[in-house]
Amino acid sequence: MATTPIFNASCSFPSTRGIDCKNYIGLRSNVSKVSVASSRIATSQRRNLVIRASESGNGHAKKLGMSDAECEAAVAAGNVPEAPPVPPKPAAPVGTPIIQPLNLSRRPRRNRASPVARAAFQETDISPANFVYPLFIHEGEEDTPIGAMPGCYRLGWRHGLVQEVAKARAVGVNSIVLFPKVPEALKNSTGDEAYNDNGLVPRTIRLLKDKYPDLVIYTDVALDPYSSDGHDGIVREDGVIMNDETVHQLCKQAVSQARAGADVVSPSDMMDGRVGAIRAALDAEGFQNVSIMSYTAKYASSFYGPFREALDSNPRFGDKKTYQMNPANYREALIEAREDEAEGADILLVKPGLPYLDIIRLLRDKSPLPIAAYQVSGEYSMIKAGGVLKMIDEEKVMMESLMCLRRAGADIILTYFALQAATCLCGEKR
Repeated sequence: MATTPIFNASCSFPSTRGIDCKNYIGLRSNVSKVSVASSRIATSQRRNLVIRASESGNGHAKKLGMSDAECEAAVAAGNVPEAPPVPPKPAAPVGTPIIQPLNLSRRPRRNRASPVARAAFQETDISPANFVYPLFIHEGEEDTPIGAMPGCYRLGWRHGLVQEVAKARAVGVNSIVLFPKVPEALKNSTGDEAYNDNGLVPRTIRLLKDKYPDLVIYTDVALDPYSSDGHDGIVREDGVIMNDETVHQLCKQAVSQARAGADVVSPSDMMDGRVGAIRAALDAEGFQNVSIMSYTAKYASSFYGPFREALDSNPRFGDKKTYQMNPANYREALIEAREDEAEGADILLVKPGLPYLDIIRLLRDKSPLPIAAYQVSGEYSMIKAGGVLKMIDEEKVMMESLMCLRRAGADIILTYFALQAATCLCGEKR
């Protein structure tokens, strides 16, 4: 039998002390020195077990031309065909303790033992159909990079936007939400540009619907992009955000967007009663089939900073804490959800996303309506920054964060990663 030299060396080391070597694999006791000299070990004793279905290498055993009855008769007579032997039990590393197995009736690791098992028992899945792609638009022809959001741009509404939508559709993302960068000259204290039928958003909707009739277009209903004060509502001289007067303006904005062809209007303002008022206004104008995605639990969060840079929509004074929710509050989300349901919302949204998984799960458990989560600009930018600094694997963290939003109960996710994540899911990398 042919042999193969394995090593040719000599070394010594002191014996292991303080260990009961009978209880550990591969350890020997009562030896003060161990010498290793030149050794030759038969190849047949060392090589891994190889099983071949046939010598021809075509993956099929050679047929003998026997009928089913003849095969059964042969087995009954004791002529059992050969099959590969039971594989040997894998060896544990040297030093592994020899123990009695734990008496466990259930070992959850059994269902995680192989990629096939893990895929079969996976409870949550994610696909490009779960993504809504937020896109920033402006009046210019060139795409302007957004410094705080690497990879995001203010897109020219006639050129860059159309190209970006085409890329998204190519990987299965067919839902977008539009956010406009409005020229300063068109802003005023009552946000009248919000309901201009020939404004940036209505023009963009008409263009996209002409190009892609089946594209699902969500719109943002709020005054902050159009307000000279940078707030979501009309500001009284004492700084109070006027609720009912703002709702009046929002209704006109929603109708204008529906008239242009929007599929889903999304009030993000957090004014009281706006969902019911918008529903009534849409129905009165014949837009019964236009859906409302309400920003039900929109928190006064510090994660919105990059977004406000993108649209130049920071409040000119104060903050938004009198209308957006307190990040410390949990039960209050149920109050908002019940009101929005009663007023006719079709989708309930939680914003931000990942820091508010508990709120997503709360609404998922308490409401039969679809739940949306907004993975906001701050979440996006942190992952991007961590990836650039090589502190995290950007792609893996991106996909994990999106899966967590789905696991918490989100049916759809508004995410700036929509194109990148969908590309990954399609097995491609940009």
